[in-house]
Amino acid sequence: MYHEETTSLHKPRYGTIQDDERLSAEEMDERRRQNIAYEYLCRLEEAKQWMEACLEEDLPPTTELEEGLRNGVYLGKLATFFAPKMVSEKRLYDRDQTRYKARGLHFRHTDNTVQWLRAMESVGLPKIFYPETTDVYDRKNMPKVIYCIHALSLYLYKRGIAPQIQDLLGKVDFTEEEISNMRIELEKYGIQMPAFHKIGGILSSELSVDEAALHAAVIAINEAVDKGEASVTMGALKNPNAMLRNIQEDLGQDYQHSLSQDKARKKDQSSRRHSSIATEERDVYEELLTQQEIQDCTDTVNTKAAVRQVNEAVLARDEEALLAGLRLEALGLFGVQEANSHCYLEHFISYCQHKVKEGGISMLLGNEEIQRVVSSCNDFAEAEKRKLEAVTAINAAIRLGNAAKTVEELMNLEAQLPIVYQTAANLYQTELFSLQLQAGRAGLSHEELSVAVEMLSAVAVLNEVLDTKDPQAVIEQLTDSPLGFTNMDQDNLNRYADTLIKLRAEALANGQEFLTWNDVQKCIDTVNVQVHEEHERIIAIAEINEALNSGDPQQTLAALLLPTAKLTGVNPATAKHYHDVLHYTKLLLCQRSGDECAVLWLDQIQQAIHTANQDEEEAPILARAIADINRMVAKGDSQNTLQALQAPSAGLRAVLSECADTYQTELAQRQTDNAATGSSESVWVKHLIKDRYDYFYNLQNGEGTWKEPEGFVHNGGQLNKQEIQGAISCVTAEYNREQLWLANESLVTQLQARIRGYLVRKANAQRKEYLCQQEPHVVKLQACWKGYKQRKMYKDRMNLLQTNVASVVKIQSLAKMWKCKRKYIQRLKYFKDHETDIVKIQAFLKANKARDDYRTLTGAKDPPLSVVRKFAHLLEQSSLDLQEEQEVTRLREELVTKIRSNQQMEKDLNLMDIKIGLLVKNRITLQDVVSHNKKMKNKKSKTGKDGLAAGERLGIKGLSKGKRRKLEAYQHLFYLLQTNPSYLAKLIFQMPQNKSTKFMDTVIFTLYNYASNQREEYLLLKLFKTALEEEVKSKVDQIQDIVTGNPTVIKMVVSFNRGARGHNALRHLLAPVVKDIIEDKNLGINTNPVDVYKAWVNQLEMATGEASKLPYEVTPEQAMSHEEVRNRLEACSLALRSATDKVLNSIVSSLDNIPYGMRYIAKVLKNSLHEKFPDASEDELMKIVGNLLYYRYMNPAIVAPDGFDIIDMSAGGQLHLDQRRNLGSVAKMLQHVAANKLFEGENAHMTPMNNYITQSYEKFRAFFQAACDVPEPEEKFNVDEYSDMVTLSKPIIYISIEEIINTHSLLLEHLEAISPDHNDLLHELLQDLGDVPDVEELLGEGAVDPDDSNRENTLSQLAKTEISLTLTSKFELLEGDDKDMKILMRKTKKLIVDVVRIQPGETLPEILETPATALQESEHAKVVEHRAIQDAQTPEGLKSSPAVLEDIQLPLEQKKRKIQRNLRTLEQAGLVTESNKYQELINDISKDIRYQRRYRQRRKAELVKLQQTLMALNSKAAFYQDQMNYYDTYIKTCLDNLNRKNARRSIKLESKGNDKGSKKWKPQSLKYTAARLHEKGVILEIEGLQTNQFKNVMFDISPTEEVGDFEVKAKFMGVEMEKVQLHFQDLLQLQYEGVAVMKMFDKAKVNVNLLIFLLNKKFYGK
Repeated sequence: MYHEETTSLHKPRYGTIQDDERLSAEEMDERRRQNIAYEYLCRLEEAKQWMEACLEEDLPPTTELEEGLRNGVYLGKLATFFAPKMVSEKRLYDRDQTRYKARGLHFRHTDNTVQWLRAMESVGLPKIFYPETTDVYDRKNMPKVIYCIHALSLYLYKRGIAPQIQDLLGKVDFTEEEISNMRIELEKYGIQMPAFHKIGGILSSELSVDEAALHAAVIAINEAVDKGEASVTMGALKNPNAMLRNIQEDLGQDYQHSLSQDKARKKDQSSRRHSSIATEERDVYEELLTQQEIQDCTDTVNTKAAVRQVNEAVLARDEEALLAGLRLEALGLFGVQEANSHCYLEHFISYCQHKVKEGGISMLLGNEEIQRVVSSCNDFAEAEKRKLEAVTAINAAIRLGNAAKTVEELMNLEAQLPIVYQTAANLYQTELFSLQLQAGRAGLSHEELSVAVEMLSAVAVLNEVLDTKDPQAVIEQLTDSPLGFTNMDQDNLNRYADTLIKLRAEALANGQEFLTWNDVQKCIDTVNVQVHEEHERIIAIAEINEALNSGDPQQTLAALLLPTAKLTGVNPATAKHYHDVLHYTKLLLCQRSGDECAVLWLDQIQQAIHTANQDEEEAPILARAIADINRMVAKGDSQNTLQALQAPSAGLRAVLSECADTYQTELAQRQTDNAATGSSESVWVKHLIKDRYDYFYNLQNGEGTWKEPEGFVHNGGQLNKQEIQGAISCVTAEYNREQLWLANESLVTQLQARIRGYLVRKANAQRKEYLCQQEPHVVKLQACWKGYKQRKMYKDRMNLLQTNVASVVKIQSLAKMWKCKRKYIQRLKYFKDHETDIVKIQAFLKANKARDDYRTLTGAKDPPLSVVRKFAHLLEQSSLDLQEEQEVTRLREELVTKIRSNQQMEKDLNLMDIKIGLLVKNRITLQDVVSHNKKMKNKKSKTGKDGLAAGERLGIKGLSKGKRRKLEAYQHLFYLLQTNPSYLAKLIFQMPQNKSTKFMDTVIFTLYNYASNQREEYLLLKLFKTALEEEVKSKVDQIQDIVTGNPTVIKMVVSFNRGARGHNALRHLLAPVVKDIIEDKNLGINTNPVDVYKAWVNQLEMATGEASKLPYEVTPEQAMSHEEVRNRLEACSLALRSATDKVLNSIVSSLDNIPYGMRYIAKVLKNSLHEKFPDASEDELMKIVGNLLYYRYMNPAIVAPDGFDIIDMSAGGQLHLDQRRNLGSVAKMLQHVAANKLFEGENAHMTPMNNYITQSYEKFRAFFQAACDVPEPEEKFNVDEYSDMVTLSKPIIYISIEEIINTHSLLLEHLEAISPDHNDLLHELLQDLGDVPDVEELLGEGAVDPDDSNRENTLSQLAKTEISLTLTSKFELLEGDDKDMKILMRKTKKLIVDVVRIQPGETLPEILETPATALQESEHAKVVEHRAIQDAQTPEGLKSSPAVLEDIQLPLEQKKRKIQRNLRTLEQAGLVTESNKYQELINDISKDIRYQRRYRQRRKAELVKLQQTLMALNSKAAFYQDQMNYYDTYIKTCLDNLNRKNARRSIKLESKGNDKGSKKWKPQSLKYTAARLHEKGVILEIEGLQTNQFKNVMFDISPTEEVGDFEVKAKFMGVEMEKVQLHFQDLLQLQYEGVAVMKMFDKAKVNVNLLIFLLNKKFYGK
């Protein structure tokens, strides 16, 4: 915020306010108010530093100090410092400020201020300085508080209690914003600034004391103490000149004793401290007590006496004596109240008894203990009082029947009731009201309320737990809460919980909000009854199982009929079958479980009874059906038999009508067989039911039984069901088999065919297998036969050839000749057809050879001379090199000039925006705007080149020796600053942030030529890296400080990369997607539910012309309750997601478009943070990188693309508010994505977007990780220690005189901080420069006329004159012999290159020893001549030095001799050796070749980049020119309108005397009564007027001469009351902003939408 200046400044600097300008009266008044605000800020800083020195802790910043003092904590701590006996830190309220930070100010904070005032009174500060308590707490007069602190500091300093306050006026800097804010604050309260400089005089007049009399009185007291007589000492103490307070007569002996001890102690300390100092040299007060020490001693005695009196009153249990003791001034107690005297006595007695109990002996109370007990009693009494008031309020609320009010009163902490749940308001109201009715008119007492609330709260909690449907939680609540339910059985807790959960659900379904205590108790009782019944049923089930085990059906029946078993459907007649079914069921259960002792449960028994009853019904039916079948079979009619078999009651399966006769035959046969073997006379038949139960059926009477009848004999002539089913199954199966064969005859045939085929294939496979086994024998037979045939043919051919040898030879020779000739012709033709390809191949081979040679040159440790010779020509500077160097130099100069010009134009245009805005608001006159416009034109027309030329002729670039040295010294200084980033990095953090930003924008970016080439970009990045690492190391305490703070380096890096260098990158990255969003007319993103709601209401009213019944002002929750709003928001969310996806995809797919500088700084930031915070996760680091790359770099360009030249805007053009809102919404969404921050809280309606945020964050995270993956600058720019040596031209910067002076002064000012080592190079360079020169000294004498009245302004303008500095290093070469050797080495290398280019050889000694031929000398002479011609055409700055030219012009042999001499010198110096044939020099030459090639590549790339950047700057300059032309047109229009209005005004004045009959423009007007407008909904209400009086109010609406302006007049009963101008554009703006209601005449509330509808309809015909 500020920093301290050195005391060597000639005058104080008031922030950024300049005092050397010629100002108007208004500006002087403005300056005076600014100076007052600045002075007050200085006084605040003085008070802050003084209090920090006293308290030894940090206070809030200066601009926040006033707010920080309001709670009085710091003032109370200050009182503890200078009056510790009066104020202890324990007495301070909220001394750690936790309550203040959490909830703000509390009225008890004033206690701290009161204690501070009392402490000042105790030390004797005059009350003329005291502020009021409200001056501090309510901030009514904070300057008076600061004034009092200054007076207190001076007073305490004079008394030797506190340090002296510093005078910082003019020594601290504040930003203009801080000064302006303080000025506004002072003007708002209208406070007269106190005269701080008069404090000393006021103190002297208020404390006019006879110092001699005081001194004499103090000496007399010391002498009286030495005498040891209490009466004499008392007399001396009462001397008025001693200025002692609270001297009590009855404590004289105590004073004497205490003073004697203090004096003896002081004398002893003095003698030990000054034993070696002569007596006459000592101060008299080194052994005597001072006035302050005497006062402290008497105060201590008074305090002890008062404490003793209080202890005696407590022991005597005397209430009145205790109250009197507590009120003694010596104790300094606060808050003693007579009404609490009885409470004081009780508490003191209790406290003393407690101390005796702990310590074992009676102990006296101390002063702090007394104050603690008094404060405790006061708090207790106050709490009791408030508790009773709260109970009264609760009873009143219960009587009113308002549940919400009742709960609010119950929750009052002062009521000291158990916890209350707001959700159970109705429960509390209902139950407490019934209790209040029972208690009578007196209401409920606190004890009754406590018990009732505790129980009701437990019931409420139980209801909430029941809603969770968690049985375990319900059990815990039933057992732990103080509900007091009766008849609770611990074994039934789970049943209670389940039943209560069901009961709660039923109650909610029936609209019952809570289960009451009675409901819960009733439920518990019900469960207990159910459990008892279930227990009895279990006993009955056990008896049933025992009966089954006994095997007695009757016993089983008796058990089943037990009432406690509650079994249904038991029929005594079926007892036998019940027993059998239950026994079988139990048998199955034992088999499944493997437990022979398993028993049947209730549901199993009931199911068995049900099954037995079904069997009882089905068995007789089945027996009758079987009897009918037997009867039909006996009759012999097959059809009747078939019908009987198909009867459903018989339950037979697979009965076919086709087999009726067969069934009859088979069944009759079996019936006959059975009759032959058994008796057919019996009437009983036995059936087997379900294959396990016997059922006996009487054929005669048709009845059956489960119990076997007496004398039972089965009728053998009767077939049972099993026999009948067996016969039917046999017959049906035989029939089905016969039908199956008939139906599948073809399939059988196919099966037979397949079997025969299988047999044939099997035989064939066997034959094939045999042949395979004999395959070797077959092959031998075939081979013998084929061999015989071939041998026979060969013998026949040989016989033919042997008989014709001569002919064969002749034919062969002819054939060979023809073949070779044809091959040659084809080869020759091929070469001719592919001549171009052959050339390419040869070139390729040559290129490969050259590449191999270059690899040897670059990769070999010791490249051979033959290879180096091939590339030596690359070291020669061609005309193209010179042209490119000139072009680069020109473009750099033009680039820097254009950047500065654009920056100035941008500042001027911004100021013009402000002035036009003020003109529109009638804050300034049109003449002010015209004046600024003329200044802009004048600045643009001045090129500044004349001034530059004059500065070069007369100033620092003059031809004198002294000026030349000064110029070279500055060139050396700026070279050192440019190449060593540590100096500037430290200097940045030595300045305030506002100054460091300006310093970066001017000096530093100028020093690096705005990174116009790779070298300067590399050096600037090194500076950024060094500064960022320093800032992270020293200023970042938490990793989030990078996000929440405003780091200087981060801000500078982003600003630089968004400037000319990085503008194209941002434009390519964002322009397409931003343009799509802007040009999408259908896109409207608004995620604010209130705005969407208002837009919907406005649309309804505009469509219908009637006032909407919906409210105009709603909360977000109310807005979201409407279906239309939710639908619109959902549509907006989809549009937002789509637009965000476009921008996000564009960003993540354009990684290479981000400037390398931004990515490298992101990498440095990540690594620096990881080094300082090793525990930080990768996710946290990526969020910080995202904050840099997206939020700081890209986000502003998305929000305001017109401000960052992302899109092209015409002059005067601007984005629509809807377009800005769309872009802002997308940017906000991307912010959440980059930080992985989900929507919650106020943005809860956006929570559906959270999944999208999480998914998109992964894309962003991968993008940030990839962005940090960049090479180091050395690798990127290919820069190293040799770079500056091979460059053809030295680095040049263009810097103004003012910037040189500022840099020089800042370096001198902060030299110790940035370079503490006095042997550092920077100290030497600054010593060469000397003191900081002024502007005229650098410009040259005579640059400004001494008699010029406007000399200061002229100098100020000339200070902006730019000069060029060619940077060189003073320390580039070593001193002395080392320097000579270095120069000699460079010269020798140049000579060797010239020689080896002309004369070949394998080694350097071989070349030097071999004489040159005449041809070689001639060729060398041509080279020298060509160089001379080229050097003559070379610009002055690029020419070679004379010494170099002299060596170059030597003949070839002389060069070789000079090389030999140089080599011997270098060998003696140990730089080269002859034994390796001077390979060191060859290696150095190869390095020079490599670096020269790299330099050329970088220069070409730099040329392209400079041209692109210059094109962008020219485009921006053209845009600024369009803006200036637009402003010219605007101002001209304003002037024309002004002239027209003046002319019209003059015409009106001249026509005042004209005839009344002259025609005037009479606009058509509308007249409505307020009642009529109220009916239309236009007027909602008129303050102070009833609706029935609206008919007496008339409104006259008429258009004015200005289009879109209306004049509205209001008349009451025909009398014109008021009139107002109404602008239609203002109404449309209000409608756009969602304002539905506005005020007219400050009384009438008007519906904006319906008023627009009325004006459109009546005046515009819409």
